[in-house]
Amino acid sequence: MSIEVRVPTLGESVTEATVATWFKKPGDTVAVDEMLCELETDKVTVEVPSPAAGTLGEIVAAEGDTVGVDALLATIAEGAGADTAKPAATDSAEAAPAAAAGGKSVDVMVPTLGESVTEATVSTWFKSVGDTVAQDEMLCELETDKVSVEVPAPAAGTLTEIVAPEGTTVDATAKLAVLSTGDGAAAAAPAAPAAAPAPATSGKDVENAPSANKMMAEAGLSADQVQGSGRDGRVMKEDVQKALAAGATAAAAPAPAAAPRAPVPADDAAREERVKMTKLRQTIAKRLKDSQNTAAMLTTYNEVDMTETMALRKEYKDLFEKKHGVRLGFMSFFTKACCHALKEVPEVNAEIDGTDIVYKNFVHMGIAAGTPQGLVVPVIRDADQMSFAEIEKAIAEKGKRARDGKLSMAEMQGGTFTISNGGVYGSLMSSPILNPPQSGILGMHKIQDRPMVINGEIKIRPMMYLALSYDHRIVDGKGAVTFLVRVKEALEDPRRLLMDL
Repeated sequence: MSIEVRVPTLGESVTEATVATWFKKPGDTVAVDEMLCELETDKVTVEVPSPAAGTLGEIVAAEGDTVGVDALLATIAEGAGADTAKPAATDSAEAAPAAAAGGKSVDVMVPTLGESVTEATVSTWFKSVGDTVAQDEMLCELETDKVSVEVPAPAAGTLTEIVAPEGTTVDATAKLAVLSTGDGAAAAAPAAPAAAPAPATSGKDVENAPSANKMMAEAGLSADQVQGSGRDGRVMKEDVQKALAAGATAAAAPAPAAAPRAPVPADDAAREERVKMTKLRQTIAKRLKDSQNTAAMLTTYNEVDMTETMALRKEYKDLFEKKHGVRLGFMSFFTKACCHALKEVPEVNAEIDGTDIVYKNFVHMGIAAGTPQGLVVPVIRDADQMSFAEIEKAIAEKGKRARDGKLSMAEMQGGTFTISNGGVYGSLMSSPILNPPQSGILGMHKIQDRPMVINGEIKIRPMMYLALSYDHRIVDGKGAVTFLVRVKEALEDPRRLLMDL
């Protein structure tokens, strides 16, 4: 039987790619998910895995050919190389298919991870080999650099093989496990060991992307000066671009710390606990450091008297909740105030792209939310067009999805400005860090009664410190101060929001 190898989905707005490298030639035996070739688009490099075990037949698209999405790349004669494709099978492992002779095997594959997410790490298996599972029952959980993804059982049956154990890094088309369904499912051998992942190939034995080799040669970089992000450490085009942007010396430095860890006394070492950073935490660390290294970040401060906003909220919160089915919080007031201020100071809502400034004539508001896994920033799109009730509903829904780890990558992309509320944790004042490529972030803080001079008299007022961190490359001090003053004015007299003042 002949299996077709076609161009995979290349990503949003990408319609064609160039065949860069074939790793196999006609007649070669290939295993399931073994890399066949590499495609290059104007944005990313895409690896094409084998959809089945067998022998590579005809190569339809040769190196250098331009192909569209779903175009035919090659054919595979299925089964011809199946026996050699899986040499690690043992007697006990072979018992599982035999026991399940009355049923059929169903592969458990990596689900869709989202745009631009190419790999994930298997964090937890909820089931063991031999366990009976129901359809849609959770089998395992994957971690990407953005979100956690649960993998449900595609059918009812018995888990007969775990192909990717906990800690394994898998690509977006990899097989995770095998289920046995039908009459023989219950008799599947529980003693079948989990398949060990193939040992990672040394980076020295991996062929880098042709475009990466060309770019390194032109820039005078050696492969050991670039950290590869492709399969088995393969250096991709974007890796070289990052190395050039950061400088060859920085790219060659060990990660994540510049200096080696100091020796720890044996008594202290015995009481330490070493835990590997999650993909999400690694991404948070990288993005925050990139933000410091890239932007000329400054912070300006002001304070706001929350008396009028608190009074308005108190007066209408019960009626608001009764009509709209959602509580009236402070975040909708701050979101509205920021949207109004951004219209007057548009550079705070802009971003730098090379030597251009991109002004956004819309507000996609990022609302920072703390979760057990780390800080995430879901985006409320077109917040400037939304009512108080629509903003509150969106914040409540995004917050719940963030805490449950259900946010998709698309829900955290495209923000133009961010609000971070450290006040919920008791913060009195802090300097928020920019969320690249945005040029501004507002920090909210704890509301605290303080003595204030009002018309020559000392009065107790609920005060909040505000902080605006901004990219000084495109936002001048005057613009930053003006923005914060406009937010202050709107909150101290919330009727201005209704009058669009």
